[in-house]
Amino acid sequence: MISGVRTIKATHEIFTPLCNLHTPFIANPKSPSCYFSVVRAMIIYEPIMLAMPLAEKIKDQILQEKKLPDGETIRKILASLGLEEMCLGKGLALFRSKYVFALVIPSARYITVDIISSSGDLSDALELMVYHDRTLNAYVVEIVPANELEFEGNIGIEPVIIDAESFELKSTPVLGHFEKDKDDIVLVISGKTYDAWKESGKLEVCPICGAEELVWQKDIAYCNSCGFGIKVVKK
Repeated sequence: MISGVRTIKATHEIFTPLCNLHTPFIANPKSPSCYFSVVRAMIIYEPIMLAMPLAEKIKDQILQEKKLPDGETIRKILASLGLEEMCLGKGLALFRSKYVFALVIPSARYITVDIISSSGDLSDALELMVYHDRTLNAYVVEIVPANELEFEGNIGIEPVIIDAESFELKSTPVLGHFEKDKDDIVLVISGKTYDAWKESGKLEVCPICGAEELVWQKDIAYCNSCGFGIKVVKK
């Protein structure tokens, strides 16, 4: 294992539920929509591990449906990612998995998903925002720290930018889901995503933290800064 690679940890604390469990929404695993498909091997131990696959599925939804998702669609996507709906009321929805909470806050102009560790620690909390940028005339999905003052680490995730007229992807986000790879944690990306990433000329830049410290070994790269690996799965 390369020095600095993030290994599997099981030291997270679990919050007592904040309210009585709401009957969870369960997405149909047989749904033909790719953004509702269930990734069986996916793991979610911290906010970044939910934010990136969530952003990818929202990107796919916008490209396929040619419109911004509403709150109901975000709920379905979160359910497909294995989260359980706890509360629902006045447009808000609270989801949980074993290690993270996600609060969906829809509005007329944008949708925000706040993602925090179930321990309540804000040092790795993230905010995923989905909105129409009128200046760019584009649909944007971006991931930023929920609290700049308390956030520890770096975020270097390129935002999703989709032209609102042609619905062409105008950015090169490297998104996927996280899996265990022996004792390491890796971001699994498709061959198509890798090809676009390679074409951008940024293969040495970590798509998670933004550090120029990726070390490639065939189809797997390791970041000595954030400790995650990136694994290319070509089908």
